[in-house]
Amino acid sequence: MLRDSVVNAFARAALSPDPDLAVAALMIARIEYPSLDSSPYLDQLDAIGREARRRVAEARPSVHASSEVPTQVDEEAYARVVALNDYLFGELRFIGNDRHYEDPRNSFLNEVIDRRTGIPITLAMVYIEVARRADLHVEGVNFPGHFLVRYPGRRGPVPMDQDLIIDAHHGGAFLSEDACRTMLRRQSGGGQDGQEERDGQDGQDGESDAIDPRVFARATKPQILLRMLLNLKRIYVQMHSFPQARDITELMLAVDPSAINELRDRGLLAYHLNDFSAALRDLQAYLQLSSGPDLDSSGREEHEQIWEHVKNLRKRVASLN
Repeated sequence: MLRDSVVNAFARAALSPDPDLAVAALMIARIEYPSLDSSPYLDQLDAIGREARRRVAEARPSVHASSEVPTQVDEEAYARVVALNDYLFGELRFIGNDRHYEDPRNSFLNEVIDRRTGIPITLAMVYIEVARRADLHVEGVNFPGHFLVRYPGRRGPVPMDQDLIIDAHHGGAFLSEDACRTMLRRQSGGGQDGQEERDGQDGQDGESDAIDPRVFARATKPQILLRMLLNLKRIYVQMHSFPQARDITELMLAVDPSAINELRDRGLLAYHLNDFSAALRDLQAYLQLSSGPDLDSSGREEHEQIWEHVKNLRKRVASLN
Protein backbone atom coordinates (compact mmCIF):
# COMPACT_ATOMS: atom_id res chain seq x y z
CA MET A 1 0.00 0.00 0.00
CA LEU A 2 1.01 3.59 -0.56
CA ARG A 3 2.47 5.37 2.44
CA ASP A 4 0.24 7.96 4.08
CA SER A 5 2.81 10.63 3.30
CA VAL A 6 2.55 9.86 -0.43
CA VAL A 7 -1.25 9.93 -0.37
CA ASN A 8 -1.30 13.19 1.59
CA ALA A 9 1.25 14.79 -0.75
CA PHE A 10 -0.85 13.83 -3.74
CA ALA A 11 -4.00 15.27 -2.18
CA ARG A 12 -2.21 18.56 -1.47
CA ALA A 13 -0.96 18.75 -5.07
CA ALA A 14 -4.34 17.80 -6.54
CA LEU A 15 -6.32 20.28 -4.44
CA SER A 16 -3.82 23.13 -4.64
CA PRO A 17 -4.99 26.28 -6.47
CA ASP A 18 -1.77 26.09 -8.49
CA PRO A 19 -2.89 25.13 -12.04
CA ASP A 20 0.05 22.72 -12.47
CA LEU A 21 -1.22 19.25 -13.34
CA ALA A 22 2.10 17.58 -14.05
CA VAL A 23 3.36 17.38 -10.48
CA ALA A 24 0.30 15.45 -9.29
CA ALA A 25 0.21 13.31 -12.45
CA LEU A 26 3.81 12.24 -11.92
CA MET A 27 2.92 11.27 -8.36
CA ILE A 28 0.32 8.91 -9.83
CA ALA A 29 3.08 7.34 -11.92
CA ARG A 30 4.87 6.32 -8.71
CA ILE A 31 2.25 3.60 -8.27
CA GLU A 32 4.04 1.77 -11.08
CA TYR A 33 7.45 3.41 -10.72
CA PRO A 34 8.05 3.98 -6.97
CA SER A 35 11.50 5.53 -7.42
CA LEU A 36 10.50 7.84 -10.26
CA ASP A 37 12.31 11.19 -10.28
CA SER A 38 9.84 13.80 -11.50
CA SER A 39 12.41 16.52 -12.13
CA PRO A 40 13.59 15.42 -15.61
CA TYR A 41 9.99 15.27 -16.86
CA LEU A 42 9.12 18.68 -15.46
CA ASP A 43 12.29 19.98 -17.10
CA GLN A 44 11.22 18.46 -20.42
CA LEU A 45 7.82 20.10 -20.19
CA ASP A 46 9.52 23.41 -19.43
CA ALA A 47 11.79 23.06 -22.44
CA ILE A 48 8.92 22.11 -24.74
CA GLY A 49 6.92 24.99 -23.32
CA ARG A 50 9.68 27.52 -23.98
CA GLU A 51 9.93 26.49 -27.62
CA ALA A 52 6.14 26.44 -27.93
CA ARG A 53 6.01 29.97 -26.51
CA ARG A 54 8.41 31.21 -29.15
CA ARG A 55 6.42 29.63 -31.95
CA VAL A 56 3.08 30.79 -30.62
CA ALA A 57 4.37 34.35 -30.23
CA GLU A 58 5.62 34.37 -33.83
CA ALA A 59 2.43 32.87 -35.30
CA ARG A 60 0.55 35.07 -37.76
CA PRO A 61 -2.64 34.45 -39.72
CA SER A 62 -2.00 32.95 -43.14
CA VAL A 63 -3.78 34.44 -46.13
CA HIS A 64 -3.97 30.98 -47.69
CA ALA A 65 -5.43 29.45 -44.54
CA SER A 66 -8.02 32.14 -43.84
CA SER A 67 -10.75 30.01 -45.40
CA GLU A 68 -10.02 27.27 -42.83
CA VAL A 69 -10.74 29.51 -39.83
CA PRO A 70 -14.14 28.59 -38.34
CA THR A 71 -16.84 31.26 -38.25
CA GLN A 72 -16.57 33.63 -35.29
CA VAL A 73 -13.05 32.47 -34.42
CA ASP A 74 -10.33 35.10 -34.20
CA GLU A 75 -7.77 34.50 -36.96
CA GLU A 76 -4.80 35.39 -34.74
CA ALA A 77 -6.00 33.04 -32.00
CA TYR A 78 -6.50 30.31 -34.58
CA ALA A 79 -2.96 30.83 -35.88
CA ARG A 80 -1.51 30.54 -32.37
CA VAL A 81 -3.34 27.28 -31.69
CA VAL A 82 -2.29 25.88 -35.09
CA ALA A 83 1.33 26.78 -34.29
CA LEU A 84 1.12 24.83 -31.03
CA ASN A 85 -0.54 21.89 -32.79
CA ASP A 86 2.09 21.82 -35.53
CA TYR A 87 4.84 21.73 -32.93
CA LEU A 88 3.35 19.12 -30.59
CA PHE A 89 1.79 16.78 -33.13
CA GLY A 90 3.68 17.54 -36.31
CA GLU A 91 7.24 17.98 -35.09
CA LEU A 92 7.32 16.24 -31.71
CA ARG A 93 4.90 13.58 -32.98
CA PHE A 94 2.68 13.13 -29.96
CA ILE A 95 -0.08 10.76 -31.05
CA GLY A 96 -2.95 8.73 -29.64
CA ASN A 97 -2.11 5.10 -28.97
CA ASP A 98 -5.03 3.39 -30.67
CA ARG A 99 -3.17 0.14 -31.30
CA HIS A 100 -2.43 -0.52 -27.63
CA TYR A 101 -5.06 1.64 -25.99
CA GLU A 102 -5.32 -0.45 -22.81
CA ASP A 103 -1.58 -0.34 -22.11
CA PRO A 104 -1.33 1.22 -18.62
CA ARG A 105 1.73 3.17 -19.73
CA ASN A 106 -0.66 5.41 -21.67
CA SER A 107 -1.92 6.70 -18.31
CA PHE A 108 1.48 7.60 -16.83
CA LEU A 109 2.74 11.06 -17.70
CA ASN A 110 6.40 10.03 -17.64
CA GLU A 111 5.72 7.29 -20.20
CA VAL A 112 3.60 9.59 -22.36
CA ILE A 113 6.45 12.11 -22.48
CA ASP A 114 9.06 9.41 -23.16
CA ARG A 115 7.07 7.50 -25.77
CA ARG A 116 5.13 10.46 -27.23
CA THR A 117 1.89 8.49 -27.13
CA GLY A 118 -1.05 8.12 -24.79
CA ILE A 119 -4.83 8.33 -24.45
CA PRO A 120 -7.10 11.37 -24.69
CA ILE A 121 -6.75 12.53 -21.10
CA THR A 122 -2.97 12.19 -20.81
CA LEU A 123 -2.34 13.80 -24.20
CA ALA A 124 -4.74 16.57 -23.22
CA MET A 125 -2.75 16.97 -20.02
CA VAL A 126 0.48 17.40 -22.01
CA TYR A 127 -1.34 19.88 -24.26
CA ILE A 128 -2.65 21.92 -21.31
CA GLU A 129 0.71 21.97 -19.55
CA VAL A 130 2.66 23.00 -22.66
CA ALA A 131 0.04 25.63 -23.58
CA ARG A 132 0.23 27.09 -20.08
CA ARG A 133 3.99 27.43 -20.40
CA ALA A 134 3.49 29.02 -23.81
CA ASP A 135 1.09 31.65 -22.37
CA LEU A 136 -1.79 30.17 -24.34
CA HIS A 137 -4.92 29.77 -22.26
CA VAL A 138 -6.65 26.45 -22.81
CA GLU A 139 -8.73 24.30 -20.51
CA GLY A 140 -9.79 20.70 -20.18
CA VAL A 141 -13.29 19.59 -21.17
CA ASN A 142 -14.87 16.67 -19.32
CA PHE A 143 -16.60 15.45 -22.47
CA PRO A 144 -18.26 12.04 -21.98
CA GLY A 145 -16.11 9.17 -23.20
CA HIS A 146 -13.31 11.25 -24.71
CA PHE A 147 -11.46 14.02 -22.88
CA LEU A 148 -11.06 17.21 -24.94
CA VAL A 149 -9.38 20.61 -24.77
CA ARG A 150 -10.93 24.02 -25.37
CA TYR A 151 -9.42 27.32 -26.46
CA PRO A 152 -12.10 29.77 -25.27
CA GLY A 153 -13.33 32.38 -27.69
CA ARG A 154 -13.02 36.07 -26.91
CA ARG A 155 -16.05 37.14 -24.91
CA GLY A 156 -17.65 40.53 -25.37
CA PRO A 157 -19.40 42.60 -27.99
CA VAL A 158 -16.99 41.65 -30.78
CA PRO A 159 -18.40 38.55 -32.54
CA MET A 160 -15.29 36.37 -32.14
CA ASP A 161 -16.65 34.27 -29.32
CA GLN A 162 -16.60 30.78 -30.86
CA ASP A 163 -14.56 28.26 -28.84
CA LEU A 164 -12.09 25.95 -30.51
CA ILE A 165 -12.65 22.35 -29.35
CA ILE A 166 -9.42 20.39 -29.74
CA ASP A 167 -8.88 16.63 -29.77
CA ALA A 168 -5.35 15.99 -28.51
CA HIS A 169 -5.72 12.26 -29.15
CA HIS A 170 -6.17 12.86 -32.86
CA GLY A 171 -3.35 15.27 -33.60
CA GLY A 172 -5.03 18.41 -32.31
CA ALA A 173 -8.03 18.08 -34.65
CA PHE A 174 -10.63 20.83 -34.35
CA LEU A 175 -14.05 19.36 -33.65
CA SER A 176 -17.28 20.84 -34.95
CA GLU A 177 -20.55 20.58 -33.08
CA ASP A 178 -21.61 17.85 -35.50
CA ALA A 179 -18.47 15.87 -34.74
CA CYS A 180 -19.07 16.21 -31.01
CA ARG A 181 -22.67 15.08 -31.48
CA THR A 182 -21.48 11.98 -33.32
CA MET A 183 -19.01 11.23 -30.52
CA LEU A 184 -21.80 11.47 -27.95
CA ARG A 185 -23.89 8.97 -29.88
CA ARG A 186 -20.98 6.56 -30.27
CA GLN A 187 -20.17 6.57 -26.58
CA SER A 188 -23.79 6.16 -25.47
CA GLY A 189 -23.10 2.44 -25.14
CA GLY A 190 -20.62 3.12 -22.32
CA GLY A 191 -17.21 3.13 -24.00
CA GLN A 192 -14.02 4.44 -22.49
CA ASP A 193 -11.94 7.48 -23.36
CA GLY A 194 -11.19 7.51 -27.05
CA GLN A 195 -12.36 4.03 -27.97
CA GLU A 196 -15.79 4.86 -29.29
CA GLU A 197 -14.85 7.45 -31.91
CA ARG A 198 -11.69 5.98 -33.39
CA ASP A 199 -13.36 5.17 -36.67
CA GLY A 200 -13.83 8.80 -37.69
CA GLN A 201 -14.37 12.38 -36.59
CA ASP A 202 -16.41 13.95 -39.36
CA GLY A 203 -19.84 13.51 -37.85
CA GLN A 204 -21.47 15.36 -40.75
CA ASP A 205 -24.80 13.63 -40.68
CA GLY A 206 -27.11 16.61 -41.04
CA GLU A 207 -28.67 16.28 -37.59
CA SER A 208 -29.19 19.53 -35.73
CA ASP A 209 -30.09 18.38 -32.21
CA ALA A 210 -28.64 20.81 -29.70
CA ILE A 211 -25.96 19.43 -27.41
CA ASP A 212 -26.42 19.95 -23.69
CA PRO A 213 -23.81 22.64 -22.89
CA ARG A 214 -22.95 20.85 -19.66
CA VAL A 215 -20.96 18.26 -21.61
CA PHE A 216 -18.55 21.06 -22.49
CA ALA A 217 -18.07 22.17 -18.88
CA ARG A 218 -14.54 23.13 -17.91
CA ALA A 219 -12.79 20.32 -16.08
CA THR A 220 -11.27 21.41 -12.79
CA LYS A 221 -7.84 20.21 -11.74
CA PRO A 222 -9.22 17.60 -9.29
CA GLN A 223 -11.72 16.40 -11.91
CA ILE A 224 -8.97 15.86 -14.48
CA LEU A 225 -6.86 13.89 -12.03
CA LEU A 226 -9.83 11.85 -10.80
CA ARG A 227 -10.82 10.97 -14.35
CA MET A 228 -7.25 9.90 -15.05
CA LEU A 229 -7.25 7.74 -11.91
CA LEU A 230 -10.63 6.19 -12.72
CA ASN A 231 -9.43 5.12 -16.15
CA LEU A 232 -6.23 3.68 -14.70
CA LYS A 233 -8.14 1.80 -11.97
CA ARG A 234 -10.35 0.18 -14.61
CA ILE A 235 -7.27 -1.02 -16.50
CA TYR A 236 -5.66 -2.44 -13.37
CA VAL A 237 -8.84 -4.29 -12.38
CA GLN A 238 -9.09 -5.80 -15.86
CA MET A 239 -5.47 -6.93 -15.49
CA HIS A 240 -6.22 -8.35 -12.00
CA SER A 241 -3.51 -6.03 -10.67
CA PHE A 242 -5.41 -5.52 -7.44
CA PRO A 243 -2.64 -3.96 -5.30
CA GLN A 244 -2.21 -1.14 -7.83
CA ALA A 245 -5.98 -0.74 -8.19
CA ARG A 246 -6.26 -0.42 -4.43
CA ASP A 247 -3.56 2.28 -4.43
CA ILE A 248 -5.59 4.14 -7.04
CA THR A 249 -8.67 4.12 -4.80
CA GLU A 250 -6.52 5.50 -1.96
CA LEU A 251 -5.57 8.47 -4.11
CA MET A 252 -9.13 9.00 -5.32
CA LEU A 253 -10.54 9.04 -1.81
CA ALA A 254 -7.81 11.41 -0.68
CA VAL A 255 -8.98 13.91 -3.30
CA ASP A 256 -12.71 13.20 -2.94
CA PRO A 257 -13.62 11.60 0.42
CA SER A 258 -17.31 11.72 -0.58
CA ALA A 259 -16.77 9.18 -3.40
CA ILE A 260 -18.48 6.34 -1.57
CA ASN A 261 -18.31 4.02 -4.59
CA GLU A 262 -14.54 4.21 -4.29
CA LEU A 263 -14.87 3.34 -0.60
CA ARG A 264 -16.83 0.26 -1.67
CA ASP A 265 -14.24 -0.64 -4.31
CA ARG A 266 -11.36 -0.17 -1.89
CA GLY A 267 -13.11 -2.58 0.46
CA LEU A 268 -13.69 -5.15 -2.28
CA LEU A 269 -10.07 -4.88 -3.43
CA ALA A 270 -8.90 -5.36 0.15
CA TYR A 271 -11.10 -8.47 0.26
CA HIS A 272 -9.39 -9.82 -2.87
CA LEU A 273 -6.04 -9.17 -1.22
CA ASN A 274 -7.04 -10.97 2.01
CA ASP A 275 -6.82 -7.77 4.06
CA PHE A 276 -9.99 -8.68 5.88
CA SER A 277 -9.92 -6.02 8.60
CA ALA A 278 -9.56 -3.20 6.08
CA ALA A 279 -12.21 -4.76 3.85
CA LEU A 280 -14.65 -5.02 6.74
CA ARG A 281 -14.05 -1.41 7.78
CA ASP A 282 -14.63 -0.02 4.29
CA LEU A 283 -17.62 -2.17 3.38
CA GLN A 284 -19.41 -1.47 6.66
CA ALA A 285 -18.81 2.25 6.15
CA TYR A 286 -20.11 1.99 2.60
CA LEU A 287 -23.33 0.29 3.69
CA GLN A 288 -23.89 2.94 6.33
CA LEU A 289 -23.26 5.87 3.98
CA SER A 290 -25.18 4.55 0.99
CA SER A 291 -28.29 3.19 2.68
CA GLY A 292 -31.59 5.03 2.47
CA PRO A 293 -35.14 4.92 1.19
CA ASP A 294 -34.15 6.11 -2.29
CA LEU A 295 -32.32 2.92 -3.26
CA ASP A 296 -33.65 1.34 -6.43
CA SER A 297 -33.86 -2.41 -7.00
CA SER A 298 -30.28 -2.68 -8.30
CA GLY A 299 -29.04 -0.67 -5.33
CA ARG A 300 -30.89 -2.93 -2.89
CA GLU A 301 -29.48 -5.99 -4.63
CA GLU A 302 -25.95 -4.60 -4.37
CA HIS A 303 -26.47 -3.85 -0.67
CA GLU A 304 -27.54 -7.44 -0.09
CA GLN A 305 -24.37 -8.68 -1.81
CA ILE A 306 -22.15 -6.34 0.21
CA TRP A 307 -23.96 -7.36 3.40
CA GLU A 308 -23.15 -11.00 2.65
CA HIS A 309 -19.48 -10.00 2.28
CA VAL A 310 -19.64 -8.16 5.59
CA LYS A 311 -21.11 -11.16 7.44
CA ASN A 312 -18.40 -13.39 6.00
CA LEU A 313 -15.71 -10.87 6.88
CA ARG A 314 -16.91 -10.57 10.46
CA LYS A 315 -16.48 -14.32 10.90
CA ARG A 316 -13.03 -14.25 9.32
CA VAL A 317 -11.85 -11.32 11.43
CA ALA A 318 -13.26 -12.88 14.60
CA SER A 319 -11.39 -16.10 13.86
CA LEU A 320 -8.13 -14.18 13.63
CA ASN A 321 -8.49 -12.58 17.04
